[in-house]
Amino acid sequence: MHLLIAAAGSGRRMGADRNKLLLPLRGRPVIAWTLEAALAAPAIRWIGIVGQEIDREAIMAVAPGAAKPLCWIQGGATRQESVQRGLAGLPDGAEHVLIHDGARCLAEPDLFDRCAQAVREGQAVIAATPVTDTIKRVNGDGVITATPDRAELWAAQTPQAFRVEQLRRGHAEAERQGWSVTDDASLYERLGWDVQVLDAGPANIKVTTPFDLTVADAVLALRSAG
Repeated sequence: MHLLIAAAGSGRRMGADRNKLLLPLRGRPVIAWTLEAALAAPAIRWIGIVGQEIDREAIMAVAPGAAKPLCWIQGGATRQESVQRGLAGLPDGAEHVLIHDGARCLAEPDLFDRCAQAVREGQAVIAATPVTDTIKRVNGDGVITATPDRAELWAAQTPQAFRVEQLRRGHAEAERQGWSVTDDASLYERLGWDVQVLDAGPANIKVTTPFDLTVADAVLALRSAG
């Protein structure tokens, strides 16, 4: 199983002067925790890190002597373009791929393995979690216009797992149509292709704000104590 890690994050919402994946979390860069879990997942045999050249040296130094192939792929101007470049950088013969945001540093090895198993069984799948808040649809004036049924709502996460050939076709069609999507599952939706959700549990958060770093620190502390 091949894994692409999107690692071109910025520190803007963190108020940081660097890629948020290089910020310290319990004495290590955020990306170190992501890589540790991916490298520990038995299903993952090859990892491509898709990022910007300015971060290459620092990120690749996080896992020296990794037990699995760890390759750098130059990212694009958008996440969508970066995934396309990642797909182009996969080894010949790659049939399935997991795509994961480097900032989801609390993903555990078992989550990668469960996604890998699902895609091997013929499903396109994304890690997700059921929404627990009541969600309101709001117009441009801040007025509530609808309350969607919470039972039908899931928060999309990563890893997301697909057949390589199908995902490449999807990205090629998006390029032809001029579509812009924020994740690969959205691309499948536009094309009418099925994607299943896989419950990742509540801890698979994306580190985006200083508060998220505090939560991630607490979760990792609990895991180490356990």
